[in-house]
Amino acid sequence: MEPHPPSGVDLPLADELTAVFARMSGLLLSQQTVDTVLGLITSLALETVPGAAGAGVTLVDAFGRRTTSAATDPLVDRADALQYALDEGPCLAAAALRQVVRVDDVGTERRWPRWAGEAAELGLRSALSAPMVVADHSLGALKVYGTAPSAFGPHSEQLLSLFSAQAGILVANVQSSEQAERLSDALRQAVRSRDVVNVAKGVLMARHGVDEDTAFRLLLNQSRQDAGALGEAARTVVASAIRRRR
Repeated sequence: MEPHPPSGVDLPLADELTAVFARMSGLLLSQQTVDTVLGLITSLALETVPGAAGAGVTLVDAFGRRTTSAATDPLVDRADALQYALDEGPCLAAAALRQVVRVDDVGTERRWPRWAGEAAELGLRSALSAPMVVADHSLGALKVYGTAPSAFGPHSEQLLSLFSAQAGILVANVQSSEQAERLSDALRQAVRSRDVVNVAKGVLMARHGVDEDTAFRLLLNQSRQDAGALGEAARTVVASAIRRRR
């Protein structure tokens, strides 16, 4: 028996996404940076959604700051910048409400009149935004812009929704990987600094015939005199011991 496509998604739509998701999964396996991931996502969105003249990704951080992290065209950057400056627009609404938002014609758009007026002057006529939500956390939104009215319909909504869901998972995984790598670097640096301090204490204990606590205070005093960090003072002590042995 042939497997059935997901409810609400016809087979042609599922077929359209197969190659797209395969490329995105391959990128995840290669552990590229977030910027590279977002660049590919926007390019794929532009290729995949009919009627799209430009695509972009807006990321929203834990403090509510919004940034266009990738865009296929300077026009997308300008349209997004207007939303951020005016604090209104379809992409921001999609991220905040966690639902697909469609603008059929900026000329008749009444939900965000200031943004719509400015967007029309840029040559945009329609827009479609889908939230990127992972584990009940909104990462932002994926959006496409069109230069013709009614460029996007129900099929485009389905397509961009599935696309943004996959993109959200991909971005979340890459962000987690980068955060873990930064944490690992910090831990390695902390361990190295601790080891250098321990060696320096041993050098001072042997050199001055003092106990460990006194050696540590000597290091602290040295770091204060030099207006530097404890680790730097420890490295100086160790380096001097190496030179003496030579």
